[in-house]
Amino acid sequence: MAIVCFIRYVIDPHQREAFEAYARNWLTIIPACGGDLIGYFMPHEGTDNIAQALIGFPSLAAYETYRARLKSDPVGAANFRMAREKRFILSEERTFLRPVTA
Repeated sequence: MAIVCFIRYVIDPHQREAFEAYARNWLTIIPACGGDLIGYFMPHEGTDNIAQALIGFPSLAAYETYRARLKSDPVGAANFRMAREKRFILSEERTFLRPVTA
């Protein structure tokens, strides 16, 4: 994997269960659309409104292909729609990282 998309979510702490259901849905959708899902991570101790996800890709071009597939996937579209309707994601940031190698 040449790049990792790091997603930082600010979530409504009163709707953590709804976000966790949303994240659980991605566990099958993301790999089906071409992403190498490293994982979704929920707050456990300390800050209660920050969740994170890590998804690997061989290149930024592969990420763009994945995003197009994700947008046209009916299950993915339903998951995005559920998040919009329930409003448990207050904001999200994407950062693209590369691994440090020897």
